[in-house]
Amino acid sequence: MTFSTRTPTLTRKSHLVWRSIKRSRYLYLFLLPALAYLIVFNYLPMYGIQIAFKYYSPVKGILGSKWIGLDNFERFFHSYYFGRLIKNTLVLSFYNLLAGFPFPILLALIFNEIKNQRTKKLVQTVSYVPHFISIIVLVGILNLFFSQSTGLINALRKNLGMEPVGFLNSPGLFPSMYVWSGVWQHAGWNAIIYIAALTGIDPQLHEAAQMDGATRLQRIWHVNIPGILPTVIILFIMEIGRVMNLGFEKIYLMQNQMNIETSQVISTFVYETGMLNMDYGFSTAVDIFNNVINIILLLTFNQIAKRVGDYSLF
Repeated sequence: MTFSTRTPTLTRKSHLVWRSIKRSRYLYLFLLPALAYLIVFNYLPMYGIQIAFKYYSPVKGILGSKWIGLDNFERFFHSYYFGRLIKNTLVLSFYNLLAGFPFPILLALIFNEIKNQRTKKLVQTVSYVPHFISIIVLVGILNLFFSQSTGLINALRKNLGMEPVGFLNSPGLFPSMYVWSGVWQHAGWNAIIYIAALTGIDPQLHEAAQMDGATRLQRIWHVNIPGILPTVIILFIMEIGRVMNLGFEKIYLMQNQMNIETSQVISTFVYETGMLNMDYGFSTAVDIFNNVINIILLLTFNQIAKRVGDYSLF
């Protein structure tokens, strides 16, 4: 009796779903390239994760390689460079987060206060431009300005009777060079989403605040910031979720034997171990460990945000 009652309902729902898909079939066709990209480049490669648990040989292949369990992970945990890699990755990651995350918010708040539209568009355009500079060109610019022998900054220091500074060779200066060059390049572009959030704030809130005698700074603090707070929290959680995934290309291009003490991070180590030394199983294990840390951080901060402010990704 129950089966005969539910069957027509399920059939009707299935018919409605297929009819909806048929009606929107051209829209679904637009999704096919993105879906294919997701499957080919994000899901199919997950088959290769198992080499982290094997003594992988390209000759024998994934299935033919010997299963060694967690030996690759133990090898990494007990290695002499484990502590240095974790320390360098965390220092660069959180330095980059603390310095780079607030700047787009600050820029968006400043841009929002510019009343002259021509000036506003000009300033925004100038701040966006560095985002489109390639990593190779950016590192070239850094060398042009900060090279110890031929850099413009050190040339000025010599003319002033000062000693040249190895900005790009110093282990102590490397984190700041990496982080602040990234802030300069991406802050303007990352501010776009906050500018969009600010435009969604009800103008009547500002009018009411002005009638109550609120100053511009008070309106920014009590109207604008609370208005974009949900966006800030969501983006912060997303940033935390990839905090261990530093920009490999930029670090690798800036890296040299003089600053390797602080520039060697997990992503560059995975590249050198896997691509240069061809130790594929070990490098995969290290990368899995790195991503597990990201997942843990993402879930932790998502739960904290949900309990504290009722804003979360899921």
